[in-house]
Amino acid sequence: VQLQASGGGSVQAGGSLRLSCAVSGRTIGSVAVGWFRRAPGKEREFVVAITTGGTRYYAGSVSGRIAILRSNAENTVYLQMNSLKPEETAVYYCAAAGRRYSNRNSFTQAQKYDYWGQGTQVTVSS
Repeated sequence: VQLQASGGGSVQAGGSLRLSCAVSGRTIGSVAVGWFRRAPGKEREFVVAITTGGTRYYAGSVSGRIAILRSNAENTVYLQMNSLKPEETAVYYCAAAGRRYSNRNSFTQAQKYDYWGQGTQVTVSS
């Protein structure tokens, strides 16, 4: 299974970006996909996940400003981010979990994911 993250770039505060995570080797509906980010000098943190059943889990800091979308036809998951803040400057990673979990907490933990993309840089300027 391979994941290819793309769509990062530079944007001013309040702007929007859409990241893509193209999955190969598994159908997109057979894996849970999560997005994580790592800001400079900080630990990796959970952003959002979509389960195989389509349930979405959001980090509290992004709820209401982002959306995760899944395209079965394109085997791709999209992360639409709006009203971006400078503190959200980070490398964004997508990850896929081949195992099924039954609670929100599992989807927020990086170690629960089996496959990782290479990351895409998002820079938000003030």
